[in-house]
Formats: sequence, structure tokens, C-alpha cells
Amino acid sequence: MVVAVKHDPSAAELDALGVRDWPIWEKGVSRFPWSYDEEETCYLLEGDVVVTPDGEEPLAIGKGDLVTFPAGLTCTWEIRVAVRKRYRFG
Repeated sequence: MVVAVKHDPSAAELDALGVRDWPIWEKGVSRFPWSYDEEETCYLLEGDVVVTPDGEEPLAIGKGDLVTFPAGLTCTWEIRVAVRKRYRFG
């Protein structure tokens, strides 16, 4: 499964997606398994994370990244610097 990462999307792209209206999720330094029942798109406002999809290579994401996780993905999140992100499911 492909996790799509766009580094530093333009303000126009974020506005078109309505990112400013998405809820905010915050979590401190931690490591945990996660599964996506539906697609999630998120925009990292702060943080440094390594996401490792099961059976695949680790993927580093951080502040300014727009990330789409596909439905059905199972992975491990390793938050190295506390995360603050806006997110949307579906």
C-alpha cells in the first residue's frame, strides 16, 4: 500500500483542501501500532514521525508534510518529536 507524501504543499493547495477547517490531533513522544479503516489525509503542523507500514520500509514525515494513508494500511507510528496535525478521514 502506498502512503503518499507531499513535502511543503502550497498555501493554495491547502486552502483548496480546506485544511484549516480540519480537526487537530496531538500526541507526545510514543510508539504504537495503527490500522486505517478508511483513508486519512493529514497535514503536520509540528512533529517528527517515522511510520513503518507492515512489511515495508520506514517513512519519515514531519512539519509541513501533507500525507495520505490508504484504507486498509496497518503500520507502526514512532513519534520522535510531539505531533500536532490537522486530519480528515474519507
